[in-house]
Amino acid sequence: MYYPSPQPQYRDNQRQANRFLTVTGIGSVKAQPDIANITLGVETQDKELTTAQQTNAQTLNEVIDALIQIGIPNENIQTVDYFIFPQYDYIDGKQQFRGYEVTHLITVTIENLEQTGEVIDTAVANGANRVSNISFTVQDPQSFYQQALASALQNANTKAQTIAQTMNLQIDMTPFSIDEQVPPTQATPQTFVKAESVGATSTPVEPGQLEITARVETKYQYIS
Repeated sequence: MYYPSPQPQYRDNQRQANRFLTVTGIGSVKAQPDIANITLGVETQDKELTTAQQTNAQTLNEVIDALIQIGIPNENIQTVDYFIFPQYDYIDGKQQFRGYEVTHLITVTIENLEQTGEVIDTAVANGANRVSNISFTVQDPQSFYQQALASALQNANTKAQTIAQTMNLQIDMTPFSIDEQVPPTQATPQTFVKAESVGATSTPVEPGQLEITARVETKYQYIS
């Protein structure tokens, strides 16, 4: 039995129906931080492990009590690391045991940014000798991310229109597909503690601004 081959016009329409334009849209918004997170710690050394641990625990408890006294809720203070290292000296090529080093690290969440410097100073004054990983975030990052996502979609739409106009394409501006590229939870950039002269009333900390970004990949169908 004879079957006629598809008409050229049908094949052309099929090829046109499978033509897609893919663009990436990027959107970002600025957010003023309202929460600070700081890692504080106490490092102690002694020839006897038990003594090093006891000294460390006593000092850290004094640090925590002092932070609570200035208004930091106990639930905003959390242990993040605890480790013990034996210490050695090398004399004339020989290893000699020196003692133990005990380090206990906590993270402190500060809901009043103006108190950040005071928290650092209070902790150091009460025995903390490790301060690191000062970072800032916002209480409601999702609301800012939704704004960034809307901006990313608009950016993708504008790019598609520009390409279509430049290339004289007939394009369906309703996206065939949308792929979200960036998850809502994003890493928060770290900031720094400014150097300050001895005797300052409070260590100044600059929170700066956060940039929350969303990225989408959109696909549009077009015919030439």
